Amino acid sequence: MATDAKILVVDDDAVARDLLVEALRKEGYDVEAVASGGDAIARGRQKAFDLVLTDIRLGSVDGFAVLRNFKQGSPDICIVLLTAFGSMEGAIEAIKQGAFDYLAKPFNREEIRLVVRRSLEHSRLVRENARFREELRERQEWSQLVGSSPPMLEVYKLVARVSGGKSTVLLEGESGTGKELIARAIHSNSPRRDQPFVPVNCGALADALLESEMFGHEKGAFTGATGLKQGLFETAHGGTLFLDEIGDIGPALQVKLLRIIQEQEVRRVGGTASFKVDVRVIAATNHDLAVRVKEGRFREDLYYRLNVVRIVLPPLRERREDIPMLAHHFLQKFCGGNAHSIKGFVPETLELLQQYHWPGNVRELENAIERAVSLGHGPFILPGDLPVAIRNTGTVPWDEKAARRGEHEEALMTLDEVEKQYLIKVLRETGGNKVRAAKILGIDRRTLYRMAERFGLVLAEEGTE
Repeated sequence: MATDAKILVVDDDAVARDLLVEALRKEGYDVEAVASGGDAIARGRQKAFDLVLTDIRLGSVDGFAVLRNFKQGSPDICIVLLTAFGSMEGAIEAIKQGAFDYLAKPFNREEIRLVVRRSLEHSRLVRENARFREELRERQEWSQLVGSSPPMLEVYKLVARVSGGKSTVLLEGESGTGKELIARAIHSNSPRRDQPFVPVNCGALADALLESEMFGHEKGAFTGATGLKQGLFETAHGGTLFLDEIGDIGPALQVKLLRIIQEQEVRRVGGTASFKVDVRVIAATNHDLAVRVKEGRFREDLYYRLNVVRIVLPPLRERREDIPMLAHHFLQKFCGGNAHSIKGFVPETLELLQQYHWPGNVRELENAIERAVSLGHGPFILPGDLPVAIRNTGTVPWDEKAARRGEHEEALMTLDEVEKQYLIKVLRETGGNKVRAAKILGIDRRTLYRMAERFGLVLAEEGTE
């Protein structure tokens, strides 16, 4: 944890203020202190702070006003409320309004250290995730292409070089590596960008149906051909035809496809006349076509006609440094336009994503992030939100409860602090009802009072239950 963070302390109690300043400066932080809410707001307009610790009771401009003002100027800044014993309910309400945490007076050095560390770690995560989002925005001209690893930079160079021409392009790579995205990038950066981009999955149809789809057919060409059908080569005239899974087509169709690519002429099934088309062909396969040529399963002349420019897409496991940016890209995609308030990922989640071997490549990663967004309840995606197969690859122990408090292994709570936090949570959930709280905790009311006294909590008066 970097200790150059800028912290503002706001408290009209000189003793408490000096204690905080001394404790924080001993931790190495850059600390300033003011005695009123008005001074805090004025200082915030002059200087950016990473964290504000403010008392609630400050006079006319109280801690709530400080909270609202700083949040308006910097929504992601962490605000920690300082509360007297009788202000616990107000602190809980402030947290609902956006405060990150609170410190109950009197507080000790360890409490200060832990709360400040948690707050600054939270701020660091927010900034880091914002940086990824900004990098993604800067890449808009490349549409959905995400990644800056050396293998992907080579792909981008080839895309840039080949986009301006008419040459046939062969894309090779495992399933899920984004071959269609690359094909679309070539098209959208070419002179044909305003003309159709027509994709067809050659592996999804039998050859007879695929032939009719690609070339079209005349009325009566076969049983069920009740009218003239325009083929995809005609639909793509002036633009780009993307033939996905090209390695799955049969020998007879390979011959016809070779002729059309060479002559730029199409004859519909059942037709007698040919007509010219202007189509750029981009083909893709998850097979090694050179091997299929040697095995006699793919025509050599068609292979060379398709393989004018060859682009090999690396599997995700060979460009792991791109995973964080891809993960943030998909997070934006699935959080956009809905009520989710997920801001990013904790470091342990990104570490798990980078350790996993990704047999399904980018498509599998996209599905994993969509699942995490559906299951997560923010503000960050945690390891527990990932599929089991990904979680099981981890080598770093993970304390999910600590993570949901914004803590990590070096900032674990003491048993007393855990007990105190749980008591506060139960009181909050029960609205301060001591009977219900004692029942949930499995203790009698006398023990509840003793616990509250030990932790400096003030329970509601009897008549307020």
